[in-house]
Parts: sequence; C-alpha cells; structure tokens
Amino acid sequence: MSNTVVLVSLSSLLLACTTRSAEPTNPLTVPVFSQSANGAAHARSANFGTPLSSREEVMPTGVVNSSSAVGNAIFDLSPDGSQLGYQLIVANIENVFQAHIHSAPSGVNGGIVVWLYPSTAVGAGPTGGGRIDGVIAEGTITAANLVGSLTGQPLSSLINLLSTGGAYVNVHTNDGVAPTNTGPGDFPGGEIRGQVEHRGH
Repeated sequence: MSNTVVLVSLSSLLLACTTRSAEPTNPLTVPVFSQSANGAAHARSANFGTPLSSREEVMPTGVVNSSSAVGNAIFDLSPDGSQLGYQLIVANIENVFQAHIHSAPSGVNGGIVVWLYPSTAVGAGPTGGGRIDGVIAEGTITAANLVGSLTGQPLSSLINLLSTGGAYVNVHTNDGVAPTNTGPGDFPGGEIRGQVEHRGH
C-alpha cells in the first residue's frame, strides 16, 4: 500500500472521529408514576416523599444500626383527594418482611397508621427472604386502609400528618433466626426510615 493511500485513509478516519456528535452526559430520567390505576398515562410529580436510611432510625438502647441500605418512598395524591398512590423503593437490603407509615415526628417511634409492604393489607411477609432491590411495593391507599390511631378516619387525616412532618416510613427486616437486632438484615423494629415531607402540588 502506498504512503498516499495510507495518508488518505488516516485523514478520512480522523475526519469521521472529529465530526461525531458528543455522547450525552446527563442521566436519562423517567417519571416514577407513568400510569394511573386505570392505565391512563400521566406524568406528574409526587405530592409527598422521603429518602430512607439507617441514620433516621431510633434504635433500642445498646443496638447499633450499621446498615448501608437506602430507599425512597413516593406518594401521589389523586386530584379528588380520595386516593394516595405509592411506591416503595429499596436497595442494598436483606430480609424485608414489613414496611409502614408510622405516626410520629422525627426522632420518635410511633404507631403504624398504614401498611405498605407486602401490601396495604395488614400482615407481615415471610422472614429470612434474602436480598431485595428496586420497587418492592406499590399500590393505592384509601381511608379503608388506615389503621391504628387513624382507624375510621378520612384519608385527609393521613394527608394532614404527611403535610406537617408528623409521619415517617419505616422498613423492617428480620432474618428469622433468634436473637434479633444482630445486624443489617435483622432489625425487626426498623432498618431504614425517613420522615415524609410535602413536595408540592
């Protein structure tokens, strides 16, 4: 091959490389709620939400929560205020067997007012289930799902708690082996937690 052919080939390659468009650097994002319960597509921001971490937990005396698990709880109120859609998302966690909305301010443990995992029906899942990641629960909360101190009250009572910082989401873990509170994956009183906050709309 002659030097001229090599030079022309290299010039063509260089020109092709310099005319390529830049690769995108921003991450792709999609709306969390892409469909309503009846399947109608929509994309609107959550009304309430909270990040979840071990730092928010109020542990029993002498128990150290060294969990690196994280999560997010997202709530979306229907236009008429009668339904609250939710998604519960977790990562780097094991043996989740229940999760709830609790009624109490930050730094205080409170009673359950809504079940979130395994569903809004009252009842824990199996213990010792192993690692779980992603969206682990989603559904719709109505007044009929309120329990504890909110039993028999309208959904607006829950919305008031969420709006004023009076509620938190707690994800509980249990490896199914005695004793409890032995480390990540075995905190039945709660491994990750977050105080729900109002996010507009």
